[in-house]
Amino acid sequence: MKIALLTTDSRENFRDYSPAKPYFGTAPEALLQGFAGIPDIEVHVISCLQQPVAAFEKLSGNINYHSLFVPKSGWMRSGYQGCVRAVRRKLRDIQPHVVHGQGTERDCALSAVFSGCPNVVTVHGNMRLIARVNRAPMLSFQWIAACLERFTLPRTDGVVCITDYTREAVRSLARRTWVVPNAVDENFFDIAPEPPERPRILCVGNISYRKNQLKLIEALDPIATQLPIETIFLGVAADADPYARTFDAQLRHRPWCKYGGFADRQSLKTYLKGASLLVLPSIEDNCPMVVLEAMAAGVPVVAPNVGGVPELVDDGQTGLLCDPFEAASIRAAILRLLNQPDCASGLARRAKVTALARFHPKRIAEQHVKIYQQIADLRAHRFRHFPQRPLPGGKIADSKSKRGDSGRRAPYNRFSCSPISGQLLGWSGGGQASTRS
Repeated sequence: MKIALLTTDSRENFRDYSPAKPYFGTAPEALLQGFAGIPDIEVHVISCLQQPVAAFEKLSGNINYHSLFVPKSGWMRSGYQGCVRAVRRKLRDIQPHVVHGQGTERDCALSAVFSGCPNVVTVHGNMRLIARVNRAPMLSFQWIAACLERFTLPRTDGVVCITDYTREAVRSLARRTWVVPNAVDENFFDIAPEPPERPRILCVGNISYRKNQLKLIEALDPIATQLPIETIFLGVAADADPYARTFDAQLRHRPWCKYGGFADRQSLKTYLKGASLLVLPSIEDNCPMVVLEAMAAGVPVVAPNVGGVPELVDDGQTGLLCDPFEAASIRAAILRLLNQPDCASGLARRAKVTALARFHPKRIAEQHVKIYQQIADLRAHRFRHFPQRPLPGGKIADSKSKRGDSGRRAPYNRFSCSPISGQLLGWSGGGQASTRS
């Protein structure tokens, strides 16, 4: 089977085109690790970039990479038309059986939907919910991403949901859904934690209202007067964000709090190895990778009882859940792990076993291949039988009107669907989505 995986090259995400080798988000990177162990498939990773980069054709034996240069005019300001057209041209050469768009917030889902091929889309962040929680202003990135999600989901053949929380959020839009969690980089399973004598609490996530770091600081204040704790915050803090500025101001008066900025995967492994526990206080989250990575590394986890997180963490068995809106609830969970080391080690041990069974790249890749085969078979069946569609007035087209005067059925061209039109530029999406099956 030949698969085209559309995902964002992190060189584009960070606007740093100097690295010679492409690299990707945590979840797609781990999925590719799993694909590399399945010799019967051929994977083509396709990424659009706003700057030309050096050719890099092979990621592994069965995984190829294609970087597509798309000028700035072909990105968000045009509804990603440049990306859509560039991807379609490349797909004509590859002729994949299935196209998989990773994420709904940028160009990937849109390019998958307009690829003309059987396609699926993975929802990583529920952009409509995130925009609502953050009260995203009109025409902001999150507002546009929410519109893209609303437009693409009814038009793809199926949606891969990483939690049941996502499945419920997209149920009214998607034709069909599957629940498959994110894969975890297999190297996290090799971490042997070495927590220091002084309790070290790790919190990972971009500094934002949604990730709720200020509530964690409020929860930790009384603990810091009793125990010699150290708290490390990792994640991007936008200088223009009032929340990030308040966070920075609070850290100045708390010597037990440190801000480490953005941490790449290698740095995160080092931080996890030296952490006593991970705390994530988000008020909305889907399938936070850092929770899965901490579980894989054998680090005790305190996570919020919101969104898709309770599907990942079994409260009292593989971690502790808390109410992220209540500082007292966060504090109680943290104190339980700090004051009961046997409980913490037991939770971490069971979490590691669970992560190996549920989130290992090989297992997740195999589940994706089954979905690809199902979509390819559904499309093949649909176009073999050409189901009759009613004409205006309720009449059914006769065979000649469907097949032409000769009565012969025209061959199906996977690349015959028209590219993006003014529907998308209006964001509301004119026309009707295909009938759900």
